[in-house]
Amino acid sequence: MAKTPKGKYAWTATVGEKGQIVIPKQAREVFHIKPGDTILLLGDEKTIEEKMRHKSWSLSSLGTELIKIAAAVAVTLGLSLLYQFVSDKNGVVPMQSIYVPTGQRVNITLSDGTNVWLNARTKIVYPAVFDKSVRQVAVDGEAYFDVAKDKKRPFIVETGKCNMEVLGTKFNVEGYSDKDDFEVTLMEGSVRVASRIGLGDTLMLKPDSKACLQKDGRLKVIPVDDYNPYRWKEGLICFRNESFLSIMNDLEKYFGVSIVVENKNVLKYYFTGKFRQADGIDYALRVLQRDIRFKYERDDENQIIYIR
Repeated sequence: MAKTPKGKYAWTATVGEKGQIVIPKQAREVFHIKPGDTILLLGDEKTIEEKMRHKSWSLSSLGTELIKIAAAVAVTLGLSLLYQFVSDKNGVVPMQSIYVPTGQRVNITLSDGTNVWLNARTKIVYPAVFDKSVRQVAVDGEAYFDVAKDKKRPFIVETGKCNMEVLGTKFNVEGYSDKDDFEVTLMEGSVRVASRIGLGDTLMLKPDSKACLQKDGRLKVIPVDDYNPYRWKEGLICFRNESFLSIMNDLEKYFGVSIVVENKNVLKYYFTGKFRQADGIDYALRVLQRDIRFKYERDDENQIIYIR
């Protein structure tokens, strides 16, 4: 058993020499797991990648290896679900974690009826059932929330840079841990935004505006009159009069690659249009090549694209 932040605990099941699933004794006692019970163990994509990279598969051992992987990992539609367990006043509450791979998006509904869209490379951690006093989730990436109204229980979204608190509203939050930028855009209702860095600025956001985090921790409010960028829920990457570099930053975010622009001549161009995430990054770059002259080379091993 491993202790995780904020008093949460996670147990790891292993596979015995004969292919049987071995559940730690403490986990069996807490969840009353008896011989013959059916359980589903879920893991992340890295587990599969590591097994694929380091195992030499032979015909005789293929069946055994598949059983071991199935016992440790189940991946559905590219999602990974990790179950942790945390104690509260009523007993044990499962915490669920979803990670969305590059080029994908996912729609989920939380236990209170809140609807959430998750963009590519986004992770959300949330309880299977919210408690009676507060509804709280953690996000790393970009997500759109349509929060179910509940005056008695505020809805809190935690990110690495800012926290948001609402009662019932619609808003988009973007805060990837591997990017410096952070912004929250309000479409309906009201959102209290609190910076977690620098000066720790706090403000109440009104509809049709967004709060952008500055390097010193201050929050800057900017009016919003174009909601096309938030059509990522439809699988679209939309831009209006955006620079080439800004579009490259979007492609980096959606497809999980680094783009190095060596051809400085392309930086003077601005574009309006849209791409479908499902078409992939190569298609997007080829479309841009129709308007301006540049070449690109891919270093797939290091996930880098060079614009030349």
